Amino acid sequence: MKKILLLASIVFTTTLFAQEKKQGSPDRSKPIQTVEAACGQCKLGLPGTTCDLAVRIKGKAYFVDGIHIDSLGDAHAKDGFCNAIRKAQVQGEIVNGRFKASYFALEPEAAKKH
Repeated sequence: MKKILLLASIVFTTTLFAQEKKQGSPDRSKPIQTVEAACGQCKLGLPGTTCDLAVRIKGKAYFVDGIHIDSLGDAHAKDGFCNAIRKAQVQGEIVNGRFKASYFALEPEAAKKH
């Protein structure tokens, strides 16, 4: 029984840390940009039939490479990328019309007003 509880706690802890809301480490020598992040197809008007992470920079949307849409939480949750446009702090560059992310961190959501 103790082994089962130990195994369950290890799995739970691993799952908890796997849902961290940032990817990579920022490079202090490069600026961090604040962008809008969401599903490219559901929220940002990009073509395609699957749900893929995208960012909007200076009014233009780009698909993101280097991070998967579900690695920052369930994309189809109420506050997920397919249902909400979120603010994110990012570093990276646009290459061949895609944003190559080296750092990606969601900003905390504003408190909901009642």
